[in-house]
Amino acid sequence: MVHLASVPNDHQRQQPPTKGMENLSVEPNDDEDEVTASVYGSRFAAECLPAHEMPEKEMPKEIAYRMIRDDLSLDGNPMLNLASFVTTYMEAEVEKLMAEALPKNFIDYEEYPQTADIQNRCVSMIARLFNAPTTSGDENPMGTSTVGSSEAIMLGTLAMKKRWQNKRKAAGKDYSKPNIVMNSAVQVCWEKAARYFEVEERYSYCTEERYVIDPKECIDLVDENTIGICAIIGTTYTGEYEDVKAINDLLVEKNIDCPIHVDAASGGFVAPFIVPELEWDFRLEKVISINVSGHKYGLVYPGVGWIVWRSPEYLPKELVFNINYLGAEQASFTLNFSKGASQVIGQYYQMIRLGKHGYRSIMINLTRTADYLAASLEKLGFIIMSNTGGKGLPLVAFRLNPKAKHHYDEFAVAHHLRERGWVVPAYTMAPHSEKLKLMRVVVREDFSRARCDSLINDIKLSLDSLSEMDKPSMEAHTKRVKKHGTSSGKSTHNHSHYKGEKHSLQGKSGKTHAVC
Repeated sequence: MVHLASVPNDHQRQQPPTKGMENLSVEPNDDEDEVTASVYGSRFAAECLPAHEMPEKEMPKEIAYRMIRDDLSLDGNPMLNLASFVTTYMEAEVEKLMAEALPKNFIDYEEYPQTADIQNRCVSMIARLFNAPTTSGDENPMGTSTVGSSEAIMLGTLAMKKRWQNKRKAAGKDYSKPNIVMNSAVQVCWEKAARYFEVEERYSYCTEERYVIDPKECIDLVDENTIGICAIIGTTYTGEYEDVKAINDLLVEKNIDCPIHVDAASGGFVAPFIVPELEWDFRLEKVISINVSGHKYGLVYPGVGWIVWRSPEYLPKELVFNINYLGAEQASFTLNFSKGASQVIGQYYQMIRLGKHGYRSIMINLTRTADYLAASLEKLGFIIMSNTGGKGLPLVAFRLNPKAKHHYDEFAVAHHLRERGWVVPAYTMAPHSEKLKLMRVVVREDFSRARCDSLINDIKLSLDSLSEMDKPSMEAHTKRVKKHGTSSGKSTHNHSHYKGEKHSLQGKSGKTHAVC
Protein backbone atom coordinates (compact mmCIF):
# COMPACT_ATOMS: atom_id res chain seq x y z
CA MET A 1 0.00 0.00 0.00
CA VAL A 2 1.46 3.35 -1.01
CA HIS A 3 0.40 6.63 0.60
CA LEU A 4 -1.15 9.27 -1.61
CA ALA A 5 0.62 12.60 -1.02
CA SER A 6 -0.71 16.09 -1.59
CA VAL A 7 1.86 18.50 -3.08
CA PRO A 8 1.95 21.71 -0.95
CA ASN A 9 1.26 24.92 -2.84
CA ASP A 10 3.74 27.79 -2.68
CA HIS A 11 1.98 29.46 0.24
CA GLN A 12 1.91 26.25 2.30
CA ARG A 13 5.55 25.35 1.67
CA GLN A 14 6.77 28.69 3.00
CA GLN A 15 5.11 28.34 6.40
CA PRO A 16 7.57 27.79 9.30
CA PRO A 17 6.50 25.49 12.16
CA THR A 18 6.31 28.49 14.54
CA LYS A 19 4.43 31.67 13.63
CA GLY A 20 6.43 34.90 13.62
CA MET A 21 9.62 33.24 12.36
CA GLU A 22 9.04 34.03 8.67
CA ASN A 23 11.63 36.80 8.45
CA LEU A 24 14.33 35.28 10.62
CA SER A 25 17.39 34.25 8.63
CA VAL A 26 20.65 32.63 9.62
CA GLU A 27 23.50 34.21 7.68
CA PRO A 28 25.93 31.67 6.20
CA ASN A 29 29.53 31.70 7.28
CA ASP A 30 31.45 33.51 4.50
CA ASP A 31 34.67 31.66 5.14
CA GLU A 32 33.04 28.26 5.33
CA ASP A 33 35.13 25.30 4.19
CA GLU A 34 32.81 22.55 2.97
CA VAL A 35 35.70 20.13 2.52
CA THR A 36 37.08 20.10 6.07
CA ALA A 37 34.06 21.30 8.07
CA SER A 38 32.41 18.72 10.32
CA VAL A 39 28.82 17.75 9.50
CA TYR A 40 27.42 20.05 12.15
CA GLY A 41 29.90 22.81 11.38
CA SER A 42 28.72 23.03 7.78
CA ARG A 43 26.05 25.43 6.53
CA PHE A 44 23.72 22.49 5.87
CA ALA A 45 23.24 21.89 9.59
CA ALA A 46 21.80 25.42 9.90
CA GLU A 47 19.39 24.98 6.99
CA CYS A 48 16.18 23.05 6.54
CA LEU A 49 16.46 19.87 4.54
CA PRO A 50 15.01 20.34 1.02
CA ALA A 51 11.36 19.31 1.03
CA HIS A 52 9.67 20.79 -2.03
CA GLU A 53 12.28 21.86 -4.56
CA MET A 54 15.40 20.01 -5.69
CA PRO A 55 18.44 22.06 -4.57
CA GLU A 56 20.54 23.79 -7.21
CA LYS A 57 23.91 22.61 -5.88
CA GLU A 58 25.46 19.45 -4.55
CA MET A 59 25.81 18.38 -0.93
CA PRO A 60 28.85 16.41 0.32
CA LYS A 61 28.02 12.72 0.60
CA GLU A 62 28.93 12.44 4.29
CA ILE A 63 26.64 15.33 5.14
CA ALA A 64 23.78 14.01 2.99
CA TYR A 65 24.07 10.64 4.73
CA ARG A 66 24.13 12.12 8.21
CA MET A 67 21.31 14.60 7.62
CA ILE A 68 18.99 11.91 6.25
CA ARG A 69 20.03 9.45 8.97
CA ASP A 70 19.23 12.04 11.62
CA ASP A 71 15.86 12.67 9.98
CA LEU A 72 15.05 8.94 9.99
CA SER A 73 15.98 8.64 13.66
CA LEU A 74 12.60 10.20 14.41
CA ASP A 75 10.89 7.07 13.03
CA GLY A 76 9.69 4.50 15.53
CA ASN A 77 11.73 1.43 16.47
CA PRO A 78 10.64 -1.43 14.15
CA MET A 79 11.26 -4.00 16.89
CA LEU A 80 8.67 -2.27 19.10
CA ASN A 81 6.13 -2.05 16.27
CA LEU A 82 3.79 -4.87 17.23
CA ALA A 83 1.13 -3.72 14.76
CA SER A 84 2.82 -5.12 11.67
CA PHE A 85 3.36 -8.63 10.35
CA VAL A 86 6.27 -7.39 8.25
CA THR A 87 9.70 -8.93 8.92
CA THR A 88 12.09 -6.74 10.91
CA TYR A 89 15.03 -9.14 11.33
CA MET A 90 17.25 -11.03 8.90
CA GLU A 91 20.73 -12.46 9.32
CA ALA A 92 23.77 -10.41 8.31
CA GLU A 93 24.72 -12.91 5.59
CA VAL A 94 21.42 -12.53 3.74
CA GLU A 95 21.48 -8.76 4.19
CA LYS A 96 24.85 -8.78 2.42
CA LEU A 97 23.45 -10.92 -0.42
CA MET A 98 20.48 -8.61 -0.81
CA ALA A 99 22.68 -5.50 -0.81
CA GLU A 100 24.87 -7.03 -3.53
CA ALA A 101 21.76 -7.60 -5.66
CA LEU A 102 20.49 -4.02 -5.42
CA PRO A 103 21.73 -3.03 -8.92
CA LYS A 104 19.98 -5.99 -10.57
CA ASN A 105 16.76 -5.33 -12.50
CA PHE A 106 14.84 -8.52 -11.81
CA ILE A 107 12.92 -8.33 -15.09
CA ASP A 108 16.11 -8.62 -17.18
CA TYR A 109 16.12 -12.41 -17.57
CA GLU A 110 18.73 -12.40 -20.31
CA GLU A 111 21.29 -10.49 -18.24
CA TYR A 112 20.51 -12.15 -14.90
CA PRO A 113 19.48 -15.74 -15.72
CA GLN A 114 20.51 -17.13 -12.33
CA THR A 115 18.34 -14.60 -10.52
CA ALA A 116 15.40 -15.60 -12.72
CA ASP A 117 16.10 -19.26 -11.98
CA ILE A 118 16.16 -18.52 -8.24
CA GLN A 119 12.63 -17.13 -8.54
CA ASN A 120 11.56 -20.32 -10.32
CA ARG A 121 13.06 -22.41 -7.52
CA CYS A 122 11.11 -20.39 -4.96
CA VAL A 123 7.86 -20.81 -6.89
CA SER A 124 8.40 -24.56 -7.09
CA MET A 125 9.16 -24.86 -3.36
CA ILE A 126 6.16 -22.75 -2.35
CA ALA A 127 3.82 -24.62 -4.72
CA ARG A 128 4.86 -27.94 -3.17
CA LEU A 129 4.53 -26.46 0.33
CA PHE A 130 0.90 -25.77 -0.62
CA ASN A 131 0.44 -29.30 -1.99
CA ALA A 132 0.06 -28.23 -5.62
CA PRO A 133 -0.62 -31.19 -7.92
CA THR A 134 2.73 -32.20 -9.45
CA THR A 135 2.28 -35.94 -10.05
CA SER A 136 0.55 -35.60 -13.43
CA GLY A 137 2.75 -35.49 -16.52
CA ASP A 138 0.21 -33.38 -18.42
CA GLU A 139 -0.01 -30.14 -16.46
CA ASN A 140 2.14 -27.95 -14.26
CA PRO A 141 1.17 -25.49 -11.55
CA MET A 142 2.08 -21.90 -12.38
CA GLY A 143 3.39 -19.12 -10.15
CA THR A 144 5.25 -15.85 -9.96
CA SER A 145 6.78 -13.44 -7.49
CA THR A 146 5.07 -10.12 -6.81
CA VAL A 147 5.83 -6.91 -4.93
CA GLY A 148 3.63 -8.21 -2.09
CA SER A 149 0.32 -9.95 -1.49
CA SER A 150 -1.57 -6.88 -2.70
CA GLU A 151 -0.22 -7.33 -6.23
CA ALA A 152 -0.71 -11.10 -5.95
CA ILE A 153 -4.36 -10.58 -5.01
CA MET A 154 -4.84 -8.18 -7.92
CA LEU A 155 -3.43 -10.83 -10.28
CA GLY A 156 -5.58 -13.56 -8.73
CA THR A 157 -8.71 -11.45 -9.06
CA LEU A 158 -7.90 -10.61 -12.69
CA ALA A 159 -7.39 -14.29 -13.53
CA MET A 160 -10.69 -15.31 -11.92
CA LYS A 161 -12.59 -12.51 -13.64
CA LYS A 162 -11.15 -13.23 -17.08
CA ARG A 163 -11.79 -16.97 -16.76
CA TRP A 164 -15.39 -16.31 -15.71
CA GLN A 165 -15.87 -13.89 -18.61
CA ASN A 166 -14.51 -16.41 -21.10
CA LYS A 167 -16.91 -19.07 -19.89
CA ARG A 168 -19.87 -16.67 -20.06
CA LYS A 169 -18.92 -15.53 -23.57
CA ALA A 170 -18.59 -19.12 -24.77
CA ALA A 171 -22.07 -19.86 -23.44
CA GLY A 172 -23.51 -16.72 -25.03
CA LYS A 173 -24.42 -15.23 -21.65
CA ASP A 174 -24.09 -11.74 -20.19
CA TYR A 175 -20.68 -11.11 -18.64
CA SER A 176 -21.08 -7.52 -17.44
CA LYS A 177 -21.92 -8.08 -13.77
CA PRO A 178 -19.16 -10.08 -12.06
CA ASN A 179 -19.12 -10.40 -8.27
CA ILE A 180 -16.79 -11.86 -5.65
CA VAL A 181 -17.71 -13.30 -2.25
CA MET A 182 -15.56 -12.58 0.81
CA ASN A 183 -15.51 -11.89 4.53
CA SER A 184 -16.12 -8.30 5.63
CA ALA A 185 -12.86 -8.55 7.63
CA VAL A 186 -10.75 -8.71 4.46
CA GLN A 187 -7.67 -6.57 4.08
CA VAL A 188 -8.27 -3.36 2.09
CA CYS A 189 -6.42 -4.70 -0.97
CA TRP A 190 -9.45 -6.92 -1.70
CA GLU A 191 -11.68 -3.85 -1.76
CA LYS A 192 -9.18 -2.22 -4.11
CA ALA A 193 -9.08 -5.23 -6.42
CA ALA A 194 -12.87 -5.30 -6.67
CA ARG A 195 -13.13 -1.54 -7.21
CA TYR A 196 -10.27 -1.25 -9.70
CA PHE A 197 -11.41 -4.20 -11.81
CA GLU A 198 -15.14 -3.44 -11.54
CA VAL A 199 -16.24 -6.50 -9.61
CA GLU A 200 -19.18 -6.29 -7.18
CA GLU A 201 -18.23 -7.04 -3.57
CA ARG A 202 -20.48 -9.48 -1.71
CA TYR A 203 -19.74 -9.80 1.97
CA SER A 204 -20.35 -12.47 4.55
CA TYR A 205 -20.46 -10.21 7.60
CA CYS A 206 -18.80 -10.85 10.92
CA THR A 207 -20.85 -10.88 14.13
CA GLU A 208 -19.88 -10.06 17.71
CA GLU A 209 -19.24 -13.78 18.25
CA ARG A 210 -17.83 -14.80 14.84
CA TYR A 211 -14.96 -13.00 13.12
CA VAL A 212 -14.48 -15.29 10.10
CA ILE A 213 -16.55 -16.13 7.05
CA ASP A 214 -19.61 -18.35 7.55
CA PRO A 215 -19.35 -21.18 4.97
CA LYS A 216 -23.10 -21.65 4.47
CA GLU A 217 -23.77 -17.91 4.27
CA CYS A 218 -20.86 -17.62 1.86
CA ILE A 219 -22.28 -20.28 -0.47
CA ASP A 220 -25.72 -18.66 -0.36
CA LEU A 221 -24.16 -15.47 -1.78
CA VAL A 222 -22.82 -17.31 -4.84
CA ASP A 223 -24.69 -17.03 -8.12
CA GLU A 224 -23.92 -17.43 -11.82
CA ASN A 225 -22.03 -14.11 -11.82
CA THR A 226 -19.64 -15.04 -9.01
CA ILE A 227 -16.05 -15.15 -10.26
CA GLY A 228 -14.79 -16.75 -7.06
CA ILE A 229 -14.71 -16.88 -3.28
CA CYS A 230 -11.93 -15.40 -1.16
CA ALA A 231 -11.07 -17.46 1.93
CA ILE A 232 -8.46 -16.22 4.40
CA ILE A 233 -5.80 -18.25 6.19
CA GLY A 234 -4.97 -15.85 8.99
CA THR A 235 -7.33 -12.89 9.22
CA THR A 236 -5.67 -9.58 10.01
CA TYR A 237 -7.88 -8.84 13.03
CA THR A 238 -7.82 -12.07 15.05
CA GLY A 239 -5.44 -14.30 13.07
CA GLU A 240 -8.05 -17.04 12.63
CA TYR A 241 -8.02 -19.57 9.81
CA GLU A 242 -11.24 -19.59 7.83
CA ASP A 243 -12.80 -23.00 7.15
CA VAL A 244 -11.74 -23.42 3.53
CA LYS A 245 -12.56 -27.14 3.57
CA ALA A 246 -16.16 -26.50 4.62
CA ILE A 247 -16.58 -24.00 1.77
CA ASN A 248 -14.99 -26.47 -0.66
CA ASP A 249 -17.18 -29.35 0.50
CA LEU A 250 -20.39 -27.32 0.21
CA LEU A 251 -19.47 -26.30 -3.34
CA VAL A 252 -18.85 -29.94 -4.23
CA GLU A 253 -21.99 -31.15 -2.47
CA LYS A 254 -24.18 -28.60 -4.23
CA ASN A 255 -22.34 -29.08 -7.55
CA ILE A 256 -21.57 -25.35 -7.80
CA ASP A 257 -18.93 -24.36 -10.32
CA CYS A 258 -17.17 -21.63 -8.35
CA PRO A 259 -13.44 -21.45 -7.60
CA ILE A 260 -11.77 -20.53 -4.31
CA HIS A 261 -8.79 -18.20 -4.01
CA VAL A 262 -7.02 -18.55 -0.67
CA ASP A 263 -5.51 -15.38 0.77
CA ALA A 264 -2.68 -16.90 2.80
CA ALA A 265 -0.74 -13.64 3.01
CA SER A 266 -0.09 -14.13 6.70
CA GLY A 267 -0.73 -17.82 7.28
CA GLY A 268 0.88 -19.42 4.24
CA PHE A 269 4.24 -19.83 5.97
CA VAL A 270 2.70 -20.71 9.35
CA ALA A 271 -0.08 -23.27 8.85
CA PRO A 272 2.03 -25.83 6.91
CA PHE A 273 4.47 -26.05 9.81
CA ILE A 274 2.14 -25.76 12.83
CA VAL A 275 -1.02 -27.50 11.60
CA PRO A 276 0.08 -29.58 8.59
CA GLU A 277 -3.07 -31.68 8.87
CA LEU A 278 -5.31 -28.66 8.21
CA GLU A 279 -6.76 -28.87 4.70
CA TRP A 280 -6.90 -25.40 3.18
CA ASP A 281 -4.63 -25.56 0.13
CA PHE A 282 -4.48 -27.38 -3.22
CA ARG A 283 -5.53 -30.60 -1.52
CA LEU A 284 -9.04 -29.15 -1.94
CA GLU A 285 -10.31 -29.42 -5.51
CA LYS A 286 -12.01 -26.01 -5.60
CA VAL A 287 -8.87 -24.12 -4.55
CA ILE A 288 -7.38 -22.78 -7.78
CA SER A 289 -4.95 -20.10 -6.56
CA ILE A 290 -3.13 -19.08 -3.38
CA ASN A 291 -1.17 -15.96 -2.48
CA VAL A 292 1.35 -15.57 0.33
CA SER A 293 3.55 -12.73 1.59
CA GLY A 294 7.23 -13.53 1.72
CA HIS A 295 7.78 -10.40 3.81
CA LYS A 296 5.53 -11.60 6.64
CA TYR A 297 6.08 -15.04 8.08
CA GLY A 298 8.15 -15.87 5.00
CA LEU A 299 10.80 -13.97 7.00
CA VAL A 300 12.00 -11.57 4.28
CA TYR A 301 12.23 -7.78 4.45
CA PRO A 302 9.47 -5.99 2.48
CA GLY A 303 8.33 -6.31 -0.15
CA VAL A 304 7.89 -9.68 -1.80
CA GLY A 305 4.83 -11.81 -2.36
CA TRP A 306 3.96 -14.96 -4.27
CA ILE A 307 0.98 -16.38 -6.11
CA VAL A 308 0.53 -19.94 -7.36
CA TRP A 309 -2.19 -21.30 -9.66
CA ARG A 310 -3.23 -24.96 -9.68
CA SER A 311 -2.71 -25.20 -13.46
CA PRO A 312 -2.62 -23.01 -16.60
CA GLU A 313 -6.36 -23.63 -16.93
CA TYR A 314 -6.92 -21.04 -14.20
CA LEU A 315 -4.57 -18.42 -15.64
CA PRO A 316 -6.12 -17.34 -18.96
CA LYS A 317 -3.63 -17.10 -21.78
CA GLU A 318 -4.73 -13.62 -22.86
CA LEU A 319 -3.53 -12.15 -19.56
CA VAL A 320 0.03 -13.35 -20.15
CA PHE A 321 2.27 -11.26 -22.39
CA ASN A 322 5.12 -12.85 -24.32
CA ILE A 323 7.63 -10.11 -24.91
CA ASN A 324 11.15 -9.85 -26.21
CA TYR A 325 12.96 -7.61 -23.75
CA LEU A 326 16.69 -7.01 -23.77
CA GLY A 327 17.17 -9.95 -26.10
CA ALA A 328 15.17 -12.60 -24.24
CA GLU A 329 11.70 -14.03 -24.91
CA GLN A 330 9.73 -14.09 -21.68
CA ALA A 331 6.19 -14.59 -20.41
CA SER A 332 4.96 -11.89 -18.04
CA PHE A 333 1.89 -11.54 -15.85
CA THR A 334 2.43 -8.59 -13.56
CA LEU A 335 1.10 -5.14 -12.72
CA ASN A 336 4.56 -3.62 -12.81
CA PHE A 337 7.72 -4.31 -14.79
CA SER A 338 11.12 -3.26 -13.46
CA LYS A 339 11.81 -4.23 -9.86
CA GLY A 340 14.76 -5.17 -7.70
CA ALA A 341 15.97 -8.73 -7.30
CA SER A 342 17.01 -8.46 -3.65
CA GLN A 343 13.82 -9.69 -2.00
CA VAL A 344 13.50 -12.77 -4.21
CA ILE A 345 17.11 -13.67 -3.39
CA GLY A 346 16.34 -13.07 0.29
CA GLN A 347 13.41 -15.49 0.09
CA TYR A 348 15.55 -18.18 -1.48
CA TYR A 349 18.21 -17.75 1.20
CA GLN A 350 15.65 -18.17 3.98
CA MET A 351 14.14 -21.29 2.47
CA ILE A 352 17.44 -23.12 1.91
CA ARG A 353 19.09 -21.73 5.07
CA LEU A 354 16.24 -22.69 7.40
CA GLY A 355 14.62 -25.58 5.57
CA LYS A 356 11.32 -26.98 6.81
CA HIS A 357 12.82 -27.81 10.20
CA GLY A 358 14.07 -24.24 10.71
CA TYR A 359 10.76 -22.66 9.74
CA ARG A 360 8.91 -25.12 11.97
CA SER A 361 11.17 -24.31 14.93
CA ILE A 362 10.63 -20.56 14.52
CA MET A 363 6.85 -20.90 14.14
CA ILE A 364 6.63 -23.15 17.19
CA ASN A 365 8.55 -20.61 19.28
CA LEU A 366 6.31 -17.78 18.05
CA THR A 367 3.22 -19.83 18.91
CA ARG A 368 4.52 -20.52 22.40
CA THR A 369 5.28 -16.84 22.96
CA ALA A 370 1.82 -15.84 21.69
CA ASP A 371 0.17 -18.37 24.03
CA TYR A 372 2.23 -17.05 26.96
CA LEU A 373 1.22 -13.48 26.16
CA ALA A 374 -2.46 -14.47 25.80
CA ALA A 375 -2.43 -16.23 29.17
CA SER A 376 -0.75 -13.23 30.83
CA LEU A 377 -3.25 -10.74 29.36
CA GLU A 378 -6.13 -12.95 30.45
CA LYS A 379 -4.75 -12.81 34.00
CA LEU A 380 -4.82 -9.00 33.70
CA GLY A 381 -8.55 -9.17 32.95
CA PHE A 382 -8.57 -8.89 29.15
CA ILE A 383 -10.83 -10.99 26.95
CA ILE A 384 -8.79 -12.95 24.39
CA MET A 385 -10.36 -12.90 20.91
CA SER A 386 -7.72 -14.90 19.01
CA ASN A 387 -7.10 -18.65 19.06
CA THR A 388 -4.24 -20.28 20.94
CA GLY A 389 -2.39 -23.55 20.57
CA GLY A 390 -1.46 -22.98 16.93
CA LYS A 391 -5.07 -22.87 15.73
CA GLY A 392 -4.42 -19.43 14.24
CA LEU A 393 -1.57 -17.04 13.56
CA PRO A 394 0.96 -16.30 16.32
CA LEU A 395 -0.76 -13.11 17.41
CA VAL A 396 -2.90 -12.04 20.33
CA ALA A 397 -6.11 -10.07 19.78
CA PHE A 398 -7.68 -8.88 23.02
CA ARG A 399 -10.14 -6.39 24.47
CA LEU A 400 -11.16 -4.96 27.79
CA ASN A 401 -13.86 -6.80 29.71
CA PRO A 402 -17.02 -4.66 29.49
CA LYS A 403 -18.18 -6.06 32.84
CA ALA A 404 -15.30 -4.22 34.51
CA LYS A 405 -16.88 -0.90 33.41
CA HIS A 406 -13.58 0.88 32.79
CA HIS A 407 -13.78 4.63 32.18
CA TYR A 408 -11.17 4.20 29.41
CA ASP A 409 -11.15 2.09 26.25
CA GLU A 410 -8.69 0.12 24.15
CA PHE A 411 -7.63 3.24 22.26
CA ALA A 412 -6.61 4.91 25.51
CA VAL A 413 -4.48 1.88 26.43
CA ALA A 414 -2.87 1.94 22.98
CA HIS A 415 -2.07 5.65 23.27
CA HIS A 416 -0.57 5.15 26.73
CA LEU A 417 1.66 2.33 25.45
CA ARG A 418 2.80 4.58 22.62
CA GLU A 419 4.42 6.85 25.21
CA ARG A 420 6.63 3.91 26.17
CA GLY A 421 7.57 3.36 22.52
CA TRP A 422 5.29 0.37 21.89
CA VAL A 423 3.06 0.37 18.83
CA VAL A 424 0.14 -1.82 19.89
CA PRO A 425 -2.79 -0.78 17.71
CA ALA A 426 -6.43 -0.53 18.68
CA TYR A 427 -9.18 -1.15 16.12
CA THR A 428 -12.90 -1.27 15.68
CA MET A 429 -14.01 -4.58 14.20
CA ALA A 430 -15.46 -5.26 10.76
CA PRO A 431 -19.01 -4.14 9.75
CA HIS A 432 -21.87 -5.65 11.78
CA SER A 433 -19.43 -6.10 14.67
CA GLU A 434 -17.94 -2.60 14.61
CA LYS A 435 -19.10 -1.86 18.16
CA LEU A 436 -16.34 -4.18 19.31
CA LYS A 437 -12.96 -2.60 19.98
CA LEU A 438 -9.82 -4.67 20.18
CA MET A 439 -6.05 -4.48 20.40
CA ARG A 440 -3.61 -6.76 18.61
CA VAL A 441 -0.02 -7.85 19.17
CA VAL A 442 1.71 -9.60 16.27
CA VAL A 443 4.39 -11.99 17.50
CA ARG A 444 7.24 -11.87 15.00
CA GLU A 445 10.56 -13.70 14.85
CA ASP A 446 12.44 -11.04 16.86
CA PHE A 447 9.78 -10.77 19.61
CA SER A 448 11.59 -12.69 22.34
CA ARG A 449 10.18 -13.92 25.65
CA ALA A 450 12.18 -11.21 27.44
CA ARG A 451 10.65 -8.47 25.29
CA CYS A 452 7.23 -10.06 25.80
CA ASP A 453 7.70 -9.71 29.58
CA SER A 454 8.63 -6.04 29.12
CA LEU A 455 5.44 -5.47 27.15
CA ILE A 456 3.31 -7.17 29.80
CA ASN A 457 4.86 -4.98 32.51
CA ASP A 458 4.18 -1.82 30.48
CA ILE A 459 0.56 -2.89 29.85
CA LYS A 460 0.13 -3.35 33.63
CA LEU A 461 1.60 0.10 34.23
CA SER A 462 -0.69 1.61 31.59
CA LEU A 463 -3.78 0.06 33.18
CA ASP A 464 -2.72 1.32 36.61
CA SER A 465 -2.05 4.83 35.32
CA LEU A 466 -5.35 5.03 33.45
CA SER A 467 -7.27 3.71 36.45
CA GLU A 468 -5.82 6.48 38.61
CA MET A 469 -6.98 9.20 36.19
CA ASP A 470 -10.51 10.55 36.39
CA LYS A 471 -12.59 10.34 33.24
CA PRO A 472 -12.20 14.01 32.08
CA SER A 473 -8.42 13.90 32.58
CA MET A 474 -8.19 10.57 30.77
CA GLU A 475 -10.20 11.86 27.81
CA ALA A 476 -8.09 15.03 27.59
CA HIS A 477 -4.91 12.96 27.75
CA THR A 478 -6.09 10.60 25.01
CA LYS A 479 -7.12 13.49 22.78
CA ARG A 480 -3.73 15.15 23.23
CA VAL A 481 -1.80 11.97 22.45
CA LYS A 482 -3.93 11.24 19.41
CA LYS A 483 -3.41 14.73 18.01
CA HIS A 484 0.19 15.40 18.94
CA GLY A 485 1.75 12.06 19.84
CA THR A 486 0.90 9.98 16.76
CA SER A 487 2.01 10.32 13.16
CA SER A 488 -1.58 10.15 11.89
CA GLY A 489 -2.59 12.97 14.21
CA LYS A 490 0.19 15.21 12.88
CA SER A 491 -0.30 14.21 9.25
CA THR A 492 -0.54 17.04 6.71
CA HIS A 493 0.07 15.19 3.45
CA ASN A 494 -3.54 14.10 2.89
CA HIS A 495 -5.63 16.23 0.52
CA SER A 496 -8.99 17.33 1.86
CA HIS A 497 -10.60 16.33 -1.46
CA TYR A 498 -10.19 12.64 -0.55
CA LYS A 499 -11.37 12.81 3.04
CA GLY A 500 -14.77 11.53 4.09
CA GLU A 501 -15.21 9.02 1.25
CA LYS A 502 -18.24 6.72 1.51
CA HIS A 503 -17.42 3.97 -0.99
CA SER A 504 -15.20 1.74 1.17
CA LEU A 505 -16.13 -0.46 4.12
CA GLN A 506 -14.36 2.01 6.38
CA GLY A 507 -16.26 4.94 4.86
CA LYS A 508 -19.59 3.14 5.12
CA SER A 509 -19.26 1.52 8.55
CA GLY A 510 -16.34 3.07 10.42
CA LYS A 511 -14.35 -0.17 10.19
CA THR A 512 -10.65 0.47 10.76
CA HIS A 513 -8.24 -1.64 8.74
CA ALA A 514 -5.74 -3.69 10.67
CA VAL A 515 -2.12 -3.03 9.72
CA CYS A 516 -0.49 -5.84 7.73
